[in-house]
Amino acid sequence: MNKPLINNQIRAKEVRLIAENGEQLGVIATDKALQMARDKGLDLIQVTEKVEPPVTKIGDYGKYLYSLQKKERKASGGTKGGEVKIIRLTVNISDNDIETRAAAAEKFLKKGDKVKVDLRLKGRQNALAKVGEEKIQKFLESVGKKIEIKIEKEVKKEMKSSSMIISKK
Repeated sequence: MNKPLINNQIRAKEVRLIAENGEQLGVIATDKALQMARDKGLDLIQVTEKVEPPVTKIGDYGKYLYSLQKKERKASGGTKGGEVKIIRLTVNISDNDIETRAAAAEKFLKKGDKVKVDLRLKGRQNALAKVGEEKIQKFLESVGKKIEIKIEKEVKKEMKSSSMIISKK
């Protein structure tokens, strides 16, 4: 966020002035507007410089900055989706547990999150990598029945696990 110009930082000869109560006072010389703000113990804040003359407002600079930050947080708060949720599977997971995890994944996908399917292999389970891939495929089929999915990242084998990322189409 770039901070607005205040008081002596404003270089325009004339400004369109708005009083602290929101009343428009019209186009006034910058010196006069600055004096009016000082008389009231407030700041002269440049709201926008995109128009000629620039729009300025008499008010408390700290409060104005706070309101701008609040607007910015509110604007970015609505775009939360896209978080990555992790669903863990194991080689010896039962079909019923796969269904349960598929329901959880469906809930995440409907919210707009991505789901990372993680299959952990411990010790001797490393020899059962094929069985693990079958479990991942069962999971994908189960989720695919409930909601359309798109594979963001194919199954990738790492040292002691296999993982992939899916999202809603």
